[in-house]
Amino acid sequence: MTGLHALALEPFHAEQGAKFAPFAGYKMPIQYPLGVKGEHAHTREAVGLFDVSHMGQISIEGPGSTEALEKLVPAALQEMVPGQIRYSQLTLENGGILDDLMVTRWDNDSWGLVVNGACKHADMAHLKGNLPDSIQLTYFSAHALVAVQGPEARAALARLMPEAAELTFMRAVQTNWNSHPVTLACCGYTGEDGYEISIANDCARDLAEALTELGESTWVGLGARNSLRLETGLCLYGNDLTKETSPIEADLLWSIQKRRRADGDFLGADIILKQINEGAPRKRVGVAPFDGRTPLRDHTILKNSAGDLIGEITSGGFGPTHNGPVAMGYVPQNMSMLGTELIAEVRGKALPCSVCDPIFVQQRYVRSL
Repeated sequence: MTGLHALALEPFHAEQGAKFAPFAGYKMPIQYPLGVKGEHAHTREAVGLFDVSHMGQISIEGPGSTEALEKLVPAALQEMVPGQIRYSQLTLENGGILDDLMVTRWDNDSWGLVVNGACKHADMAHLKGNLPDSIQLTYFSAHALVAVQGPEARAALARLMPEAAELTFMRAVQTNWNSHPVTLACCGYTGEDGYEISIANDCARDLAEALTELGESTWVGLGARNSLRLETGLCLYGNDLTKETSPIEADLLWSIQKRRRADGDFLGADIILKQINEGAPRKRVGVAPFDGRTPLRDHTILKNSAGDLIGEITSGGFGPTHNGPVAMGYVPQNMSMLGTELIAEVRGKALPCSVCDPIFVQQRYVRSL
C-alpha cells in the first residue's frame, strides 16, 4: 500500500489489531479482531469508535461568507443559529452533486464544513473558484476526526466531555478536553445517536486511548461503517450520489428548506427546482429480494417484468441488524412506488424483487432531551 496517506493514528490502530486497505487515498482500518459483523453489532448495542480522519475539515470565514456559501449549496444557511449543523450538497450547474457535506454555523460569518475524503481537494478547488477572494478558506490537514457512535455513546462520552450530555442531533460546540481544543458535533454515519470529535493530530492519541478505555467501546473499521450506514438508508458519495445525480433524484428534498425551494439562487437551481415542481426522471429507492436471502451487490442490474433494463443497485450487501439483504438503487420515477415488482439479474439469473423503503433499520438520533 505505497503512495497512500497515513492517518495520524495508524500506529495506534495497528496496536489494536486493525487490518488496513486503501480508501480515498488513505491507508484505512477496514476491520479489527472482532470482525465486521461483531463491530456492527457492538455499535448497534453499545459504542463503536471510528477514525474518519480522511474526511476534509474546512472553515470558511469573512464578511458575506453566508450569502456566498448559499450560492453553492441548496440548504438555507441564513436561518441557522450558532452551533447548528445542516446536511447539504455542493451542487453543479447540471443539477448534479460534486459532494455531500455537513455545514456548521459558528458565528454570523464563520462556518465549518466536513466533506468526503475522496472529494475534499476537488471541493476546495470548487469553493476557492466560486467564493470571493475576501473570504478565507482554511483546510485543517493536521486534525483528526473520531466518531463515537451507538446507543450508549451519550452516557459514555459524557464521562470524558460533559458537554456531550446536552447536545442533541445536528448541534455542535467548540470546547476543550484535557486542555486540548476540540470540536464536538452530535451527528454521524451509522443511524445511531453519536458524535464526531475533531482534535489536533498531536493530541489524537491521548483521545483515542481515553475512548478505548471506556468500557462500552470497541474500534470499528470501514467494513462495518458501510453496513451500518446502508441499513439506515444513508448515501455514499461515489455510489449513491454522483455528479450526474440530483438531490431530488436522490430523494434528498428534505435537505432543501422551503425558502431555497422558492428562491433558488444556487448552482443548478434551475434544474433542481424544475424537478421539485415537475418531478425527477428517476428516484433512489430501497430494493428487497422476494426470497429475503440473496444479497444485491453494487451494480446489480434491475429490469422490469418485460426484461427491459431500468436501473441498477448503487449500494448493496448484507445487513447484520436487519438480518437480511439491504440495498438501494435508482429506478424510473414511474416504478418507484413501494411494492413495485422488479427483476434483479444476479449471477445470470432473474431474481424477483420489490421497491421498499431504503431505511431497513430505523435511525435512532436524539433530537430532543
